[in-house]
This record gives sequence, structure tokens and C-alpha cells, in this order.
Amino acid sequence: MLKPLLFVSAVVFLAITASSASAPTPQEAAQATASGQKNPVKPTPMTQARAKKLYQIDCAFCHGDNGDGKTDLAKEMSLTLGDWTNPKTLADKPDQELFNVIRNGKGKMPAEAEGRAKDIEVWSLILYVRGLAKETPAAAPAASN
Repeated sequence: MLKPLLFVSAVVFLAITASSASAPTPQEAAQATASGQKNPVKPTPMTQARAKKLYQIDCAFCHGDNGDGKTDLAKEMSLTLGDWTNPKTLADKPDQELFNVIRNGKGKMPAEAEGRAKDIEVWSLILYVRGLAKETPAAAPAASN
């Protein structure tokens, strides 16, 4: 009885150790993504349909179907999420910054792992989110070098 318990404990310990060792530090992640890359995606009906599907699967639960950030889960978690239906909300956020937040996570928001979405899909997702604004979608500000 004790041997299986020790074995399971050792496996869990090794899994935790391996996962923490392979994760980049916040400083490494910031350096890796601080290139100021511009969004390489040009929206097409196909890329935006895929982005909408990805949004519905991975984002809408917290950010809302329309992007207003007013969801039951956000309230339960005491989160104040930006209202993406307001064009001013993302007006001063470059696409690269949004990419970094989506890919690496921020606060209670989990990272969108590369296994779940390729970079091109994340870039498309950014265009989709910008398009949720009720008025003219906010254009991405130029990346500062």
C-alpha cells in the first residue's frame, strides 16, 4: 500500500519539477517577444471565421460573446475586463502587446499555448478582437522601436 503511494508522489513531484524547469521566466518571455513585430495577417473571411471559432472556444467564456467583458465568470473571479466593444479600449495597444498577452497570459488569464493555436491564428484572433468594437475598429498603433 505504501509503495504505490510513494510511486505516485514521486511521479507528481517529477512532473511539477519538469514543468517548472521548462517554463521561461517572465524576463525571458519579455525578451523573446519584445521584437515589436507587426501583425503579419491580412484578414480574409477564412482567417476571421477561424479566429471567431477560436475566440468562442478560448476567450468568450471570460470576455463575453461580444467582447464586453461582462460575464458571470468575470464577476465570480472579481475581474474587471476591458470592453472591446468600445474602440478606445484597444486604441493604444499595439498588436505585438496583445499577442504577448494572449501567448504568455497575464494575471489570471492563462496563456494560449502554441499547441492550441498557431502564431498565425493568434494574429488573426487579434484582428477579430479589434473588430468587436461597435464603431470603427481601432487600428493598431505603430510599433515603437
